[in-house]
Amino acid sequence: MTAGFLRNSLFFVGLALLAAGCSQQGGVNAPAPAASAAKAPAIDQAAQRDLDTYRQLVRIHNDEMATTFGEQIVHDYPGSAAAKEVQQTLPEIAKRYHENAEKNRLAGLWLYQVAPMAGGTQSTAVIYNSEPAVGDKVRMVLRRHTEWGQSAFLFGSGKGFVCKGTCTLPATFDGKPVGIKAFAPPSGEPALMIKDDSAFIAMLKKAKKITLKVTLKDNDRSEELLYEVGGFDPAKWLPLEKKKK
Repeated sequence: MTAGFLRNSLFFVGLALLAAGCSQQGGVNAPAPAASAAKAPAIDQAAQRDLDTYRQLVRIHNDEMATTFGEQIVHDYPGSAAAKEVQQTLPEIAKRYHENAEKNRLAGLWLYQVAPMAGGTQSTAVIYNSEPAVGDKVRMVLRRHTEWGQSAFLFGSGKGFVCKGTCTLPATFDGKPVGIKAFAPPSGEPALMIKDDSAFIAMLKKAKKITLKVTLKDNDRSEELLYEVGGFDPAKWLPLEKKKK
């Protein structure tokens, strides 16, 4: 009687402990159904808020911010209804934004100025070389002067350039090789004057990139200078009337 009672008691205690262990294990490792279900609406609400912002940015034609928000929605909520809607318009908006950003970058490389110079007035359009990215920069200058007329030249620093008499600079206009004749000014300035400035400027207006290979007097080192000229605006390089003699 005593032995049977003990066996039965131990059996029921074991069942109770097993049940308690299973209950505790499920409570630690398995997410509460209510908590899991609550996450989906939260994500949907966040996606909807971002989508509403994206729609507003598209309406006001803010391509930069629309691209940023659109890419964030696609990244953060992949496969969602919000992401699918964004993907219908984002490629065109992003393409337009990047094209305009590059156009503005190229235009910003040029500096235009009209100012007094040596007893007259000069109008200049100036751009610095993009490559090499290190070292002293060399300006490409388009100039109109009321006394000297039109000219195009490179202006550097230090001792200037190696060029005896008239030299030919190896150049490319959008990859097409051309020889550009130049000469050093007799005044000794660190410059190279383009001999046929009109032809040079005409080619520049049609080009996106120009390279010019020069040799520096400082160390007799040759450098290929890259100019990203695609943003040149001829209307901003103001014409000037020459002085009447």
